[in-house]
Amino acid sequence: MAHRPVRFREVAFAAVLAAAPISALAEVGYPSRPIKIIIPLAPGGGANAVPRIIAEKLSSRWGHPIIIENRPGAALNIGAEAVAKAAPNGYTLLSTPPGPLVTNQALYPKLGYDPTAFVPITVLAKFPFVLVVRSNLPVSNLDEFITYAKVNPDKLTFGSSGLGSPPHLVAEMLKAKAGIRFSHAQYRGLSPALNDVVAGHIDMMFHDLGSTLPLIQDGKLKVIGIGSQTRIPELSGVSTFSELYPGFLATSWYGMVAPPNTRSEIATKLSQAIAEALRAPDVWKTLQDFAMAPGGTTPAETAAFLKEETARWGEVIAAAGIKLE
Repeated sequence: MAHRPVRFREVAFAAVLAAAPISALAEVGYPSRPIKIIIPLAPGGGANAVPRIIAEKLSSRWGHPIIIENRPGAALNIGAEAVAKAAPNGYTLLSTPPGPLVTNQALYPKLGYDPTAFVPITVLAKFPFVLVVRSNLPVSNLDEFITYAKVNPDKLTFGSSGLGSPPHLVAEMLKAKAGIRFSHAQYRGLSPALNDVVAGHIDMMFHDLGSTLPLIQDGKLKVIGIGSQTRIPELSGVSTFSELYPGFLATSWYGMVAPPNTRSEIATKLSQAIAEALRAPDVWKTLQDFAMAPGGTTPAETAAFLKEETARWGEVIAAAGIKLE
């Protein structure tokens, strides 16, 4: 389904997009053959669309196919483990949402790979979570929602795609920050949960803006709060959570990494090529349509970002006592 354009921006990302073009730092001769990008999810959605767009640009640039391979399963761990065990030569890469790089290490007692050993390349894109509620819930803004939740403890039900999923973790963070309680309904994916919010079977959920904006604009959902640090022009009357709870940040992203021990020159060449691809007007427009902010971070910036995200969500997971087998 096509999405209506959204001019969402992250200041830090805008600065990154001004990065210099590919330099002589890159390893001579790389790439000399096809590159495979493993996505640890089934086909569909932004997690597939974004790397496919980048793959097309890189293939055109370098004259070699960029192959997308989906390896779903085990909370994204199957695909991540495959890349972790691949040769560190830059010809097998991982494009993934946060789980394998950030949250799974805190959720699972044992993984078949070390998330910290991947070689960071770049963050491809970021997008804000929004809290949407059924259209007839008697609240119209974040302050009213918090008051309603406090007066009705455990009576609201939020949906997510499962224990430890990003929407679940954002909800747990809100519960802790606001001192409120509500029930958790787990679904096999975000779409059935969203359908049940629209139908009024559950009260609310956190979801990405690109998927929910048409429903918000059609009056089928109400948006209560935005997870980015700044307000969104199309929803200028909707406050961010950080306005009420400083430091509250609820965004998701897609990142790209290489197997452990991949040479830094390869990571740098890939990072710079991807940043140039993200600056292309057609790519920029497509990401806008999905309510995403283009990325293009350097390997060093990506490493710092992953460290920060790991610490932040690790605290949420520990405080909520979430453990998965």
